[in-house]
Amino acid sequence: MLDSLLIPFRSQPQPPALPPGYSLDAEHSPEMDELNRLLVASGDPSRPVERLQRALARSLWQLSVRNPAGTLVGFVRATSDLALNANLWDLAADPDDPACAQLLLVLVHTALMRLRRELPGCSLSVSALPDAIEPLRQQGFVVDPGGIRAMGLEL
Repeated sequence: MLDSLLIPFRSQPQPPALPPGYSLDAEHSPEMDELNRLLVASGDPSRPVERLQRALARSLWQLSVRNPAGTLVGFVRATSDLALNANLWDLAADPDDPACAQLLLVLVHTALMRLRRELPGCSLSVSALPDAIEPLRQQGFVVDPGGIRAMGLEL
């Protein structure tokens, strides 16, 4: 009888799922050449392998998505000062993959859930290409909240 009186605190949408045959990997780093290929396909400039290796080594963790053929089709990595700030970098999905938008949504959602669990209360910034804006909005991000503008300098 009490069960019918209980109201959920707030409705939670179903977490986004990968298409059948795709896999999410948080344990293994991708090969540097395949990561570079994905980043370039997504619109980022090519990076020297040594810089990619250093970036991954200094990251807290990374998430990779592979399609049914085993090809790297999605990626994101996280860094943090482990106190106040966390950052998502290299958010990318292969624009030629038919599930590109879904891959970005899964990567953003999974990364946010992990950061909320591991680093609650941290502020979060994301460095992402224009294709990622809509999946980020769907996960609650606001572009330039309160007129705050971020700037970056490529060295």
